Amino acid sequence: MSKKSLDLTMKDPHPRPLSRSAGEGGRRPGEGPAWEPKIVAFFCTWCTYTAADLAGMSRMTYAPNARIVRFMCSGRVDPQFVLKAFQEGADGVLIGGCHPGDCHYQSGNYKALRRITLLKRLLKEMGIEPERLRLEWISASEGDRVQKVMNEMTAKIRQLGPLHVERPSPPAPLPSSRTGEECPQGGVRAKAEVQGGAR
Repeated sequence: MSKKSLDLTMKDPHPRPLSRSAGEGGRRPGEGPAWEPKIVAFFCTWCTYTAADLAGMSRMTYAPNARIVRFMCSGRVDPQFVLKAFQEGADGVLIGGCHPGDCHYQSGNYKALRRITLLKRLLKEMGIEPERLRLEWISASEGDRVQKVMNEMTAKIRQLGPLHVERPSPPAPLPSSRTGEECPQGGVRAKAEVQGGAR
């Protein structure tokens, strides 16, 4: 990740295999303070992000468990961003966009709806509850709806418990060959041999 890019990492110092924990508030015996859900919220800048701003200016209180990432359109949220958020420690992902028919980019929210429908199926196949991913249509004037959705999402994730995803181990480096040299990316680049140069 470059230094200028947004860091969505929510590191879990003790990654565990995929599992739900039992107990009150997701707390296991012997663990430290009570667990709190970590939610990544991808919000459309024109509607949902503006509504979240309105909620803040109106002094509405809602659960502080979400880290908001602003996108130009909900249709720009790539499924890989959602999977990466889960891999990096998010317990839930919320995507907010304009109401159907009100998208500033005409059909972005319809793209988001199709992607999320397929992504929920994929999450189920991976053993992750589809309820951990939520798509909401929230217009710029609906600050109260942001408050309601954030509180509902946090309560739902608390009910489901923490999500622990086993992180894959890094790939082994490729072996060097005698005729090649290692590339900065870890691959091998063959040396160019000049046969019979100009005289």
